[in-house]
Amino acid sequence: MVKILYVEDNFQNFRLVTRMLMREPEGYEIIQAPDGKTALKLAAEWRPDLILMDINLPDIDGEEVTRRIKANPDLQHIPVIALTANVMVGDRERYLEAGCDGYLGKPIMREQLREALHRFLSPNGKGKSKPGSNATAAPPPPRLRTAGQGNDRHPPTVE
Repeated sequence: MVKILYVEDNFQNFRLVTRMLMREPEGYEIIQAPDGKTALKLAAEWRPDLILMDINLPDIDGEEVTRRIKANPDLQHIPVIALTANVMVGDRERYLEAGCDGYLGKPIMREQLREALHRFLSPNGKGKSKPGSNATAAPPPPRLRTAGQGNDRHPPTVE
């Protein structure tokens, strides 16, 4: 199962994107990091296949988190896609320069998210059917976890 780390401090945005991902047939395991420090910790411990990165975070912004991930030889291969409400001229280029591999402006459209995932997860990767496999078999159910403390912004873990 493809592991996705979603760095997002707004639980409503996390829930929206998670619902989109749950509708995809690939089967994703998704964990939320509500801030930059948690994102860095989870990226190192969990080694996701892909990171969805909000830019406006409460502690370390997404640009700096991405720079640190890309500076780490053990993590630099992980694709990072910026998901942000920052859509002014030059924002996309700034985030790509910071190390993001892709950029999607909010509001996120399901088809754009699907295309980005397919672009950054290799055809023979964990999120795709391998040649000779039964592509019609039901995927495992999505697993969701949050790194929050179980409050209104970060409900408890769901698996």
